[in-house]
Amino acid sequence: MTTARLPDVEAGIRFLDDLFADAPLERVSLRFWEGTAWPDERPRPATIVLRHPGALRAMFAPQSERGLAEAYLRDDFDIVGDIEAAFEVADALDARHTPNWRAALTSLLRLHRLPAPRGRDGGRAFAGDDGRRHSVDRDRRAVTFHYDVSNEFFGLWLDRRLVYSCAYFEAPEDDLDTAQAAKLDLLCRKLRLQPGQRVLDIGCGWGGFAIHAAGEWGATVTGITLSRPQADLAAARAREAGLDGRAVFEVRDYRSLPESDTYDAIVSVGMSEHVGAERLADYFRTASRHLKPGGVFLNHAIGEGASPRHRFGASFVDAYVFPDGEIPPVPAVLRAAEAAGLEVRDVENLRDHYAITLRHWVRRLEASHEAALAFVDESTYRVWRLYMAGSAHGFARGRLAVYQALLSKPEAGGDARLPLTRRDWYE
Repeated sequence: MTTARLPDVEAGIRFLDDLFADAPLERVSLRFWEGTAWPDERPRPATIVLRHPGALRAMFAPQSERGLAEAYLRDDFDIVGDIEAAFEVADALDARHTPNWRAALTSLLRLHRLPAPRGRDGGRAFAGDDGRRHSVDRDRRAVTFHYDVSNEFFGLWLDRRLVYSCAYFEAPEDDLDTAQAAKLDLLCRKLRLQPGQRVLDIGCGWGGFAIHAAGEWGATVTGITLSRPQADLAAARAREAGLDGRAVFEVRDYRSLPESDTYDAIVSVGMSEHVGAERLADYFRTASRHLKPGGVFLNHAIGEGASPRHRFGASFVDAYVFPDGEIPPVPAVLRAAEAAGLEVRDVENLRDHYAITLRHWVRRLEASHEAALAFVDESTYRVWRLYMAGSAHGFARGRLAVYQALLSKPEAGGDARLPLTRRDWYE
């Protein structure tokens, strides 16, 4: 005997049938609060569990990426299984083409006939309604909003060096510590570091690169960050490694570097995304001003992929993850570098490596769920789980990329003082 479904469940099924009629879901299913599965009972990698009758309206009524994410942060729904697979829902919404106004009206009416959602706060969002974008003060607030959550929280799922950027996997089965060490060595090889060289690390994080370059390559590194907790922990780790005076850290905006400071090499990993498109020219001019003639600058940054995603509605990442962050296409970045007198010598896209890195981070975070709640609340845990899984999906699909651009500052006569080949990078 077939059990009759609740009216709210029947209404929800009709709404989902309509919403995903042109883009059927293959890797994710939905399960209603009373146990009914949609579109069927077939096991799939991910299951979206609706917590209450108002969950569907909470998810889709805002008609934006941010609204859908906030429903997850509020626990209107949970995601069980492979959270990356659940992003098939976002893909389907992006690809959905409503054929005519009658179909759009029908879908909207069905949505608003569903039960009303619970009115609860979505969690910690950036208050960016004051201050000029990419001013020194607002940049400081935006950066510390992301990085000053808790050193201990990040330590649960990053590698032992606390490197919060794309790793480099020489083999897919490499563990995260091995791959991050390989990435730090790759950076040093591309910079062709020599003992005694002075290096500037713009956006040094918890000091992973600076400590590695000083300890393993004999460089003297100055790392700058806008986050006091990052700088303090980086300095403590440098002291533990016996690198006092060779790996030093300052809480400083790149725009406030002393004019007289110059360096043999500069590196910036995962920082220029915070600069803003309109500030890229100033950013590269600043780097060029502090780079000695014949020096090199390696800029490692996320950018648009070859198949950028058309985002629907307000951005979850802007509000909850990287306020004011921007990822311009790589040609715009390289043009800004060249306008500052820097010469493009090499560009490499490591997007496959970032997808693998993020999957490591997601698995480690999920495995540390209970431990994480000692340092952050459940909503913040969900922000990072959702953001990193979505980013892995974006890199895997080619919607995001991460570029390492090696830039040189030729001497007055044009000599870049670089080898003719890249062979030494890989020997």
